Amino acid sequence: MFEGSLVALVTPFDAQDRVDYEALERLIEFHVRSGSDGLVIAGTTGESPTLRKDEHAELIRTAAEMAAGRLPVIAGTGSNSTAQTIDLSLAVADAAIDAYLMVVPYYNKPVQEGLFRHFTAIADAVDKPIMLYNVPGRTVADLLPETLARLSRHPRIFGVKDATGNIGRLKACQALIEADFCFYSGDDFTVLDFILEGGSGVVTVSGNVAPRQMVSLCEAALAGNREAARQIDATLQPLNTALFIESNPIPVKWALAEMGLIQPGIRLPLTPFASQYHEQMRSAMKIAGIGTE
Repeated sequence: MFEGSLVALVTPFDAQDRVDYEALERLIEFHVRSGSDGLVIAGTTGESPTLRKDEHAELIRTAAEMAAGRLPVIAGTGSNSTAQTIDLSLAVADAAIDAYLMVVPYYNKPVQEGLFRHFTAIADAVDKPIMLYNVPGRTVADLLPETLARLSRHPRIFGVKDATGNIGRLKACQALIEADFCFYSGDDFTVLDFILEGGSGVVTVSGNVAPRQMVSLCEAALAGNREAARQIDATLQPLNTALFIESNPIPVKWALAEMGLIQPGIRLPLTPFASQYHEQMRSAMKIAGIGTE
């Protein structure tokens, strides 16, 4: 359904801590020009935990309007409450979005049957495709291959963003799930191997600041051009390291501000990027071929 570099877009804030829609439009135009294959709005990288419901819905609606069909928009509407997830998803159902991203419920630690019922209830309630999102490093709960296989049979659940960083997990899921189900890496460090092993693409943080490079990496990997893909990947690995040296999206928002694309605003409990890492980030951006404005 979707393929290549899907950017987990940051949510820009202004000096008054409001969503900065001028900067949002600037970011979207940047990705249209750069050839990104799609945008994920209001995911973890978009600081969804700090968005009020009205803000969250308005952000998704506005981003979809700004994209204007020029690239797919996937709306992050998942939470650890089944009812609230359905409520928010339905609130933006008439927006020009192409799919939903639904994260594994965090903090309340559901068992596998709870995960199955949670995602099934949501998929039954909405009328757009759903990409599941497994990120046990943040949610604690882990969507296991057997449960994913059950969920993959639902007609509206088309794929999963796997942020385990474990290629073995991808293979275990592939062994249980029919071939038309899509797998997307949620880990920029291992995206190359993930695609070479049959993944459809990546939901990327690094693609925020290096969109052309990430698109090129995905294209080469999807075409089976291993040598070209490995050369591009080598230039991106220092950037991947720098972008996760503090909690995402702290570093990536600093990098985008350095590029002149957004203001440096970030919401508590996240804090500004520590100054001792600034030169490491600048060096990594240079290696990746990213210029500053």
